Amino acid sequence: MDAIARLLKPRSVAVIGASADLAKTAGRPVPYLLKHGFAGRVFPVNPKVDRIGGLECYPDVASLPEIPDVGIVLLGAERAHQAVRDLAARGAAAAIVLASGYAETGEEGARRQRQLMEAAGPMRILGPNTIGLVNLTDSIVLSASGALEMDRFPSGAIGVVSQSGGILGSLLSRAAARGIGLSKLVSTSNEADLGLADFMDALVDDEATRVIALYIEAVRYPEKFRAAALRAAAAGKPVVAFKIGRSEAGAQAAVSHTGALAGADRMYDALFRQTGVIRAQTFADLLDIPAALATGRRLRGQRIAVLTSTGGAGTLVSDSLGVSGFDTPSPDEATGAALRALQTGDHAALDRNPIDVTLAGLQPDLLRGAIQALLASPGYDALVVVVGASALAMPELMADAIRAGLPLSDKPVLAYVSPHAPEVARLLTQRGVPAFAAAESCTAALAGLLQASRWRPPAAPQPVPAVSVDDWPAGSLDEAQAKQLFARFGVIGTREIPVETPAEAERAARELGGRVVLKVLSGKITHKSDVGGVAVGVPAQEVGARLAAMADEVEAKARLRPRRFLVQEMVGGGTEMILGLHRDPLGAAILLGMGGVTAELFRDTAMRLLPAQGGLSREEALEMARELKTWPLLDGFRGRPAADVEALVDAIVAFSRLAAGLGDRLVEAEINPLFVLPRGQGVRAADGVAVLR
Repeated sequence: MDAIARLLKPRSVAVIGASADLAKTAGRPVPYLLKHGFAGRVFPVNPKVDRIGGLECYPDVASLPEIPDVGIVLLGAERAHQAVRDLAARGAAAAIVLASGYAETGEEGARRQRQLMEAAGPMRILGPNTIGLVNLTDSIVLSASGALEMDRFPSGAIGVVSQSGGILGSLLSRAAARGIGLSKLVSTSNEADLGLADFMDALVDDEATRVIALYIEAVRYPEKFRAAALRAAAAGKPVVAFKIGRSEAGAQAAVSHTGALAGADRMYDALFRQTGVIRAQTFADLLDIPAALATGRRLRGQRIAVLTSTGGAGTLVSDSLGVSGFDTPSPDEATGAALRALQTGDHAALDRNPIDVTLAGLQPDLLRGAIQALLASPGYDALVVVVGASALAMPELMADAIRAGLPLSDKPVLAYVSPHAPEVARLLTQRGVPAFAAAESCTAALAGLLQASRWRPPAAPQPVPAVSVDDWPAGSLDEAQAKQLFARFGVIGTREIPVETPAEAERAARELGGRVVLKVLSGKITHKSDVGGVAVGVPAQEVGARLAAMADEVEAKARLRPRRFLVQEMVGGGTEMILGLHRDPLGAAILLGMGGVTAELFRDTAMRLLPAQGGLSREEALEMARELKTWPLLDGFRGRPAADVEALVDAIVAFSRLAAGLGDRLVEAEINPLFVLPRGQGVRAADGVAVLR
């Protein structure tokens, strides 16, 4: 049994700094262990007390009668490392350090955290600044959370890993109140040693856990997280994550547009999408979606039947479903006939969706028959049953009617409890029918089920060609250099000629065929349009004069006299895209969007994180293009010529291989605009940015 397994299921626990005062945090762990049925041995450690909770108290770790599997350290930050050193010396598997005052407080706290880890040696550490862990499967509570004052908690199939201790207690109590069963709950907090990925891996191997829920402040070790999430997906254990800090206030652009368009939160979207993690949009979703996934039922499509005993609530559900892209079609002919055959009068509206039994009353046979007919129908992929006020008097009737249909199908069955009736909702949930107090929660749960069923593992990454860039200088390349760099990896640029004088510009323009684009060429001026450094459609006979005027305007606005310019062929008839590289602590990501000067205005983008080795696959590149709201512009919208999507995919893959091949040496890179020409004509990089370390 490894250290994490012993931490989650210890046979013995030492509580260092245990207090006999139940009003103190240090006074909670021992009574909580006893109250909630820990079957192992508990060793309180406190030199000033003889007994705590009826148990013998020991003066120090060295005096313990045996080696504990786990030590709960309740001492302050200035002394906790001493207890950790003593536990490590005895051979304990792990220590849980509750004290705050470590890396979360600044440099001095970071020093104490390093001291703590040095004291631990090979022993594993949970925390510091953690509230501990709770193993409901085996009745083991290694925590000081006040939520454990409750007498009992339903055990179930949802494992929780939270980087916040307070949120662990919140989820524990909320789940208990709703009848949602949890398996293990772990607060990782500072993650000086054990973190999110370690416990995700442990929960993948845990037989009691079918769904993993994460409360994330920051993913500190992206590659470990990615590997653990992909392992969970491969094992068929969905992961649902609620990530706080979604504001883009901290997103900073550097020399390209890509940084502003990406932002930290978009990087998390990309990470979650590529690893099969379902993102909870609200804190409530962090329980709602796992509750539906824990049933093990699979949503194969978007057609939802709504069976209601209250007309208005049925409309709420169908409206919420429609807004999120689900369909609520009327019953097909055979299903409609089966439903009508259940009627003994004309009070129910059984041939439309929502299927309304309001006026028919709560007739057990009608309810049971309608549920079974809808689950058997080939026209529906899931069923939402609306429980109205009429069910309050007989909640068992509705619960039993729904439960009777469950063995007949593996389609998801959810309940929306319209009145405020938490007892009814809890009863339904405990009987295998996830029940929700809001129509939107039903929709979020179904969306999570659909995402889980559609997950496919990523394609193999593209290999990176061996291309030397040793001849390029460090720093910001000018546009011509950047496009030459892109061309080495297969992204073709426009025809263009660098010039310095008006006469050279006129000769270049005639060579390129008349009207041209004139640009300032400088590695120090990236946003050329902002300083008057771009002129489009300039006739060859006017390009010399326009160059002189541009030099004056750029000097006035940028306080820099340009010496070099670029004369570039005009490209028309294409769709302007932006293709960029963004780096942040999560890794490197490729961004694709609608480009040009309005790129930041429309913010229509798709992102993919690069794999650990290699570039993006063609499948991923095509998915990125199809995700864009403006995809129809590439696909022949309203008679527009279809764009050369194959060439666009080639360019995305080539650009990603450039980013993968250069690694950290490539700080930033961007093509904006990348013209995607009509089918068969390819793409052209019309502008470029590259910064080399």
